[in-house]
Amino acid sequence: MSNLTIYREHPPAEPLGVFTEPADIARELAPIGVRFERVDASVALPDGAGQDAVLAAYQAVVDAEKKARGYNTVDVVRIRPDVDNVAQARQKFLSEHTHSEDESRIMVEGSGCFYLRAQGKVFQVVCTRGDLIRVPEGMKHWFDMGPAPLFAAIRFFIRPDGWVGHFTGETIAERFPKYAP
Repeated sequence: MSNLTIYREHPPAEPLGVFTEPADIARELAPIGVRFERVDASVALPDGAGQDAVLAAYQAVVDAEKKARGYNTVDVVRIRPDVDNVAQARQKFLSEHTHSEDESRIMVEGSGCFYLRAQGKVFQVVCTRGDLIRVPEGMKHWFDMGPAPLFAAIRFFIRPDGWVGHFTGETIAERFPKYAP
């Protein structure tokens, strides 16, 4: 189930709030410029479905998002626990970073967790199948796919190089609970 937990940035202690309803999550994230909404992601993906099959299954959703937001490039990232180097992939995204364009994703299988740092707080957003999240350009964040990741996300870009991570060098991610679905 999707949820949002809000912490103080220094030091993380008891949560300031926990939200599980999509409308509440969207309301709490809107003031920091994050878009969160639910979309139809009801197509089950076969085990071997690659990028083309996933995009075909969600063509209507993809086309609508591209048209509404001006995205030029779309791809799919699909991670399963048996993928080679999964521990290294997880570790890479656990470091706080920014991007030079918005990071927009639709989760179409499984789950993953975004940690967003803004306004002296950390917003821990567990995204599950059917969640669309757009993290604004320049927002400090990290992503945890969990110790045994299972997710597929459709990613949207304006520029193919826009998703390149610019790592902050901060160790803040080490102070917050890791995602363990």
